[in-house]
Amino acid sequence: MAQHSWGTTFSGRSPATPSEPAAGHRLLSLDIVLALLALAGGLRVLYLAAPSPALPAEAANVAHAYALGHFTPFTDAGGAGVSPFGWWQLSAYTMVSDAFGRSATALAAVRETMLVAAVAGAVLLWVLARRLGLTRWASAAAVVLLAASPLALGLQRLVVVEHLAVVWALGALVLVTRPDARIRHDIYAAVCLLAAVLTSPLALFFLPAAGWLLVRRAPVRAALVAVLLNLGLGIAFGPAAGILRPHLAAAGRPSVADWVALDPAWAVLSTFALVAALAVTSLRPFAVSGLLLAATLAVPGVPHTAVLALLLPVTPLLLAGVVQAVLRQRAPAHRGEAARRPGKGVVLAAVVLVAIVAAGWVYGYPALRPTTDRGGPLADAQEWLRANASGSRVLVDDAAWAELAKAGWPTGMLVPPAACAAACPPAEWAVFADDATDLRRAYPAIEAAFANSGATAVFGTDPAVKITVSRLGLPPADPAAPSEASARAHAGEALQASARITFAPDAAAVLRAGRVDPRLIATIAALAALEPVRVAAFPEVPGEDPAGQPRRRVLLTGGEDGAAAFYTGQRDLFRPSSVARTGGGVLVTYPLFAPPGLLVPFSSP
Repeated sequence: MAQHSWGTTFSGRSPATPSEPAAGHRLLSLDIVLALLALAGGLRVLYLAAPSPALPAEAANVAHAYALGHFTPFTDAGGAGVSPFGWWQLSAYTMVSDAFGRSATALAAVRETMLVAAVAGAVLLWVLARRLGLTRWASAAAVVLLAASPLALGLQRLVVVEHLAVVWALGALVLVTRPDARIRHDIYAAVCLLAAVLTSPLALFFLPAAGWLLVRRAPVRAALVAVLLNLGLGIAFGPAAGILRPHLAAAGRPSVADWVALDPAWAVLSTFALVAALAVTSLRPFAVSGLLLAATLAVPGVPHTAVLALLLPVTPLLLAGVVQAVLRQRAPAHRGEAARRPGKGVVLAAVVLVAIVAAGWVYGYPALRPTTDRGGPLADAQEWLRANASGSRVLVDDAAWAELAKAGWPTGMLVPPAACAAACPPAEWAVFADDATDLRRAYPAIEAAFANSGATAVFGTDPAVKITVSRLGLPPADPAAPSEASARAHAGEALQASARITFAPDAAAVLRAGRVDPRLIATIAALAALEPVRVAAFPEVPGEDPAGQPRRRVLLTGGEDGAAAFYTGQRDLFRPSSVARTGGGVLVTYPLFAPPGLLVPFSSP
């Protein structure tokens, strides 16, 4: 069996000739690689904060990375899988790069690791393609398919340990295909394969390809790699299982159908490449491993996102190799410079392939919805809590745990769902994505904690990323008590009838709808008895309107000195949390939750 060198093609001939200096080839290859890295990295930066498809298990991986890097204990809610070695890698990068200190959110900090892994994977894919005999342009096509596919962009931004595992696996395959490999390279390959499997058990499906290539090259060295790998796996899954053994995440959405919808061409071309590559000797080991990986998509309980993360670099490599092999079969038998230049067949195949891929990407790119918002609803919720509930004990889901911990909230005051196995520790607030139905089902104690609660603020409009902040331990509602909203609406109508108060149209509409805090209604009426009042607006506190909370801020214009002095002098229940002069007037803000029974009948002044 002939060995493939860096420049060896599928036909066994070296593309280099004396008329083409090796230095020129290296410079051209370097230029191509740098351009591909710019493409892969730039697109991933652009789509780093794309909100969907979303992966529930991502939050747990982010929280584990933060906890390890800050020597803080954390137990996730379950279902996210277990990968201690993967978490250590995530944590190591964020510590070395100070990603948590530089990034707006904990999620963005750890997603940066995924971006670096994707760029490293693109480099390794290029090297592997060249060592398998693909030309520079075929290798570049394989990397472009991986770099620019909407499916890859959407998937590789997620914090999934399989992205780290595939980098280790590609590194091992690059070492295995090294033409002048020595024993130390085989030992490095065994270490890389072990690291890949410890990061994700699904990386075991790369072992057939690595073993096949090793046996082709040197059976004795293949036995050495097998012994080293089995020794490492025996230790990791035996005596060290408690700290090293990985487990897959639970199956759930996004499913393979969700991902394929981003790039239907990827599914069609990948299926073709996996089957057709079996007919190409150099690609057959990779086709076998790819088919085995693809078969796991039909196994119940296997997370589709994890499988696709490992398949992503395999199918572009196979597709480029198959196309090159077909074109080589049809190429003229003569040698020389003309035979190496892209002919009409190559150009036609490239045009057809680009057309197919572009047609699939027409939908995929808009569906990713790139955004410049690196914070999102969870960051808004964190800011709201800092302003209104600083220092309180908060019941949180895994995503909120990481973000609040990064924002400086004491981790001892954060109660993750795993702490509610028997009974939830006492907490004043709760922060959960959407309605936390799955968590309440998994931890019945959380349901008990929500027995007397009310939504206080809601952030985000997308159900997949909506965050609800709830107040826990509220007094039970009295069914016989009159409606608070009706009382506010009735008092608001009476206030609007006053000749001494002028309301802007929007402010009047909010008042008539019963959406103004009773403390504002009462104090505006009292202030109007002293001087004329002009109300410019009842500004919303972000997040509180969707939760049905009354407006607790007012912007007063005209007579600003008197209004500021009036509100600054209030005491007890009517003391505002802040009175601030702004360019538009005096902004008065009351704290949350007006006491009941403040609204009593009063005459218009």
